[in-house]
Amino acid sequence: AVAPGKKITARIKRTLPVKGPQAPTLSELMRWYCLNTNTHGCRRIVVSRGRLRRFPWILLTLSAVGLILWQCAELLLNYYSASVSVTVQFQKLPFPAVTICNINPYKYSSMKDYLSELDKETKKALETFYGFSEGKSKVRRSVDEWNSTGSDFFKQIPLLKFEDFSKTATDLRSGQKRKIEGSVFHKDSSIVNSGDSNDIIGFQLCDANNSSECALYTFSSGVNAIQEWYKLHYMNIMAQIPLETKEKLSYSADDLLLTCFFDGLSCDKRHFTRFHHPLHGNCYTFNSGENGTILSTSTGGSEYGLQVVLYIDEADYNPFLVTSTGAKIIVHDQNEYPFIEDIGTEIETAAATSIGMHFTRSRKLSKPYSDCTETGADIPVENLYNKSYSLQICLHSCFQKAMVDSCGCAQYAQPLPAGAEYCNYKKNPNWMYCYYRLHEKFVKEQLGCQQICKDACSFKEWALTTSIAQWPSTVSEDWMLRVLSWDKGQKINKKLNKTDLANLMVFYKDLNERFISENPANTLVILLSNFGGQLGLWMSCSVVCVIEIVEVFFIDSLSIVMRCQWQKAKKWWNDRKRDRLGKPPQAGDLERQGHNNPVCIDEDLPTFNTALRLPLPQDSPLPRTPPPNYSTLRLETAFTEQLPDTLEVGQH
Repeated sequence: AVAPGKKITARIKRTLPVKGPQAPTLSELMRWYCLNTNTHGCRRIVVSRGRLRRFPWILLTLSAVGLILWQCAELLLNYYSASVSVTVQFQKLPFPAVTICNINPYKYSSMKDYLSELDKETKKALETFYGFSEGKSKVRRSVDEWNSTGSDFFKQIPLLKFEDFSKTATDLRSGQKRKIEGSVFHKDSSIVNSGDSNDIIGFQLCDANNSSECALYTFSSGVNAIQEWYKLHYMNIMAQIPLETKEKLSYSADDLLLTCFFDGLSCDKRHFTRFHHPLHGNCYTFNSGENGTILSTSTGGSEYGLQVVLYIDEADYNPFLVTSTGAKIIVHDQNEYPFIEDIGTEIETAAATSIGMHFTRSRKLSKPYSDCTETGADIPVENLYNKSYSLQICLHSCFQKAMVDSCGCAQYAQPLPAGAEYCNYKKNPNWMYCYYRLHEKFVKEQLGCQQICKDACSFKEWALTTSIAQWPSTVSEDWMLRVLSWDKGQKINKKLNKTDLANLMVFYKDLNERFISENPANTLVILLSNFGGQLGLWMSCSVVCVIEIVEVFFIDSLSIVMRCQWQKAKKWWNDRKRDRLGKPPQAGDLERQGHNNPVCIDEDLPTFNTALRLPLPQDSPLPRTPPPNYSTLRLETAFTEQLPDTLEVGQH
């Protein structure tokens, strides 16, 4: 038998409406939440009587919620911001690597055998265009494969003179006129023009596979046009010369360096490391760190830096390749590649160039604060330079990869990828047209390299301040040149001229190291504290309140929605099953409300108040107070036996 208390509990669960997390509808759940929550605004909406009182509370509560969302969004945005701090400290500083290159990459006297045909064509173009001649050519002729290949290609890509931007051009090699087709790319608007302002000089490049695909590259300056055309053929010739041969054709350390001092002590070529640059020939790096030792300095000033005297040898310069005299230097970290052609500093001959340095280390925060990379490992571009990652390395490597993929060969001015070879006329007759088209896309940021490559998060920088003075002075010129000629007499078989010399000094102006770093403007603790302040200010809410909101508006609301959908699906399935069997609907199939639900697990016994709230049966009359039972007043019904003393009284 079931206990009476359990029977009453079961009946209450079947009939008593449910409130709280087990409410059957969302409206009942929201009403229960507003009556029991710790946020005062929601409760005032429910308990306020009349629209005049309820509407202001609704407006204030919604405004508070909007302010909270706005302020929290601002806090989240500020969480990913960074503050910049600058730290300056005085200490002994490591000396950077200093790379020095002669502006002229190769000795012209050694290169004439390879460049004789190209020089002849260049002089012929100058004679035709400018009307001057050097007389009988003094350029040595050669009949090897370099010249035979060059002659054929010079006929295909000659210098052209355009008149008034017309489609008719004059071949400066043969003097014949020819009709030109193709897109025109005007490369510059220089202040140095040929005699007639309407004369435009340039050259035409065509696709070897499709002769109708051509591009015209024009220059308003004859100097720029001839130099660009010369470099184009020059790179083709140099790409076919072996590296060992090019190193011999360039300057040795003994040729370039006359004197050397560092930190007040003498140094020599053993402190320099040679590396071959495709465009600048043999370059020499002081303090490269290849032997595991990096020099440092503990005193600032020009006397405690690097001092070198360079021998430039202006007389052996290529007259068509370079038009300036001197050397190029770059100050960089030992793990960085020296991009001489991009950021190199030129120094003059017959002058003393002093370069003062300020050292700065910078450190940026990576994602999500900025879009920088730590090591470049996340960049899908192969590093071709075998040095630490930088934006320039990534851009050059990306272009070289696109060059190999599109043109089938590598561009001469950049490192060679694995399995590729440099472009030349013999194997890649179409490389010039392909290169110019590809370079045009690169400049217009159409190759995607600028989008792929990112800045490095940490880098070192030496800010340079350059000053120049005349050197040697007029009064010391004679004896200084004599001494230098005597010191290097066994290697220089002529009297030195001051235009062949350059004096370079590189030093720290001070030993203040500047460290620029980014730090998060907000930490997680500050973010949570700000969130708590906003919730407490606008909604009088705490963490417990937030958990309550998550439970009611997400977990309980989702549970109610799923429960209703399940009941609808179950009712639909029962109706369909009943229709199939032909059975009439039964009263027990009606949807039940209240605690008669598998979710309800409350086992507490019913109280008197909950019992009074039970609904009445529909077919039963209203309960009334029952009339008194007067038969209970009779003594015989109250006592089963009459006492003896009452019997005696009755008999008398």
